[in-house]
Amino acid sequence: MKDISLIAFDADDTLWECQTYFEAVESEYCEVLKSYASADEISKALFAVETANMPLLGYGSKAFLLSLLENAIEISDGKLKAEEVKKIIALGKELLQLPGKPMDGIEDTLKVLRDSGKYHLVVFTKGELLDQENKFHRSGLSPYFEDIIVVSDKTEKSYYQLCERFSINVDQLLMVGNSFRSDIEPVLKLGGWAAYIPFHTIWQHEVVEEYKHSHLVKLEFFTQLMHVL
Repeated sequence: MKDISLIAFDADDTLWECQTYFEAVESEYCEVLKSYASADEISKALFAVETANMPLLGYGSKAFLLSLLENAIEISDGKLKAEEVKKIIALGKELLQLPGKPMDGIEDTLKVLRDSGKYHLVVFTKGELLDQENKFHRSGLSPYFEDIIVVSDKTEKSYYQLCERFSINVDQLLMVGNSFRSDIEPVLKLGGWAAYIPFHTIWQHEVVEEYKHSHLVKLEFFTQLMHVL
């Protein structure tokens, strides 16, 4: 890792907590629709709707809200009541107001990395632009980063373009994140470096088989990052 010059950080469940809020909203959503189906049936149907909608809607809270509404209409066989629609929209808006509070050790670690003067630091995340930018500004972490870059999906091409943007070779990039599928594997395939910090829960769409790699470090805590560089 001696040649690393750019460190890119995932946002949700890496810098601040996110998935637990989505799971809480889904639980409340199932409660709203309990007269139509069981929680298990509702969740399985929702996952299928989200999956089908991804090519068109992408990722993020707004896409999730649309899937919540579409699924509710299908689950209720078109009998969804106006009051239930209102409750579902309110749940979706909760996700658009997440605090973005940094998790333990984040600020201390970022300060050390910034003050070292060795690295460009950026947030590189996927989702809906306004939603992610709002969480970023609410987090109070903006002084530590040069930029926040929001993409529709994290692909090998998007990582290559990130490197081009900072005029570096791929092997000078270190990506830090909690999703092996989105944050780790594409970077390793390109020849870059990755620091994998699993979160205690993960979105079903991000589940993928994990493996060891010579350019990969797996950390238990975010603060360990400053000790491996």
